[in-house]
Amino acid sequence: MSVETPPIRPGSRVSLHLQIHLADGTEVLSSFSEDAIELTLGDGTLVPGLDELLIGLHAGADARFLADGSKLYGPRDELNIHWLPRSDFPPDMDLARGQIVAFQSPGGQEIAGLLLDMDGEQVQVDFNHPLAGRSLQIRARIISVTDSE
Repeated sequence: MSVETPPIRPGSRVSLHLQIHLADGTEVLSSFSEDAIELTLGDGTLVPGLDELLIGLHAGADARFLADGSKLYGPRDELNIHWLPRSDFPPDMDLARGQIVAFQSPGGQEIAGLLLDMDGEQVQVDFNHPLAGRSLQIRARIISVTDSE
């Protein structure tokens, strides 16, 4: 008689591999060649939408999902694109389109911005999450599930 593993539910301790691709096949994240991701579902390791995709899966599952990045990471918002003075960046920093730069928010949190354009002494930065508004292909291979109880 085989013992059924518990399904993933909020609070479950989970070990998994995760892979995310854009619709064009570009890989943006993969843990398959690294150590497995260890987490408690709902602890903030994954965005809530990814947590929800895993609910109900069992150890051994190799699941694939199509997801809307807007639902997982928030919608793209043109108000999150800003022109900043070049003087806001270190003078010795080489800036290039497509570069991701870390910024300190007024509240002390680190946020990433994607450099879109440069025009003289101005730099255009997109503070939207890079996966917001994108079609995503997600693969999750569940290694183990331990019930929270």
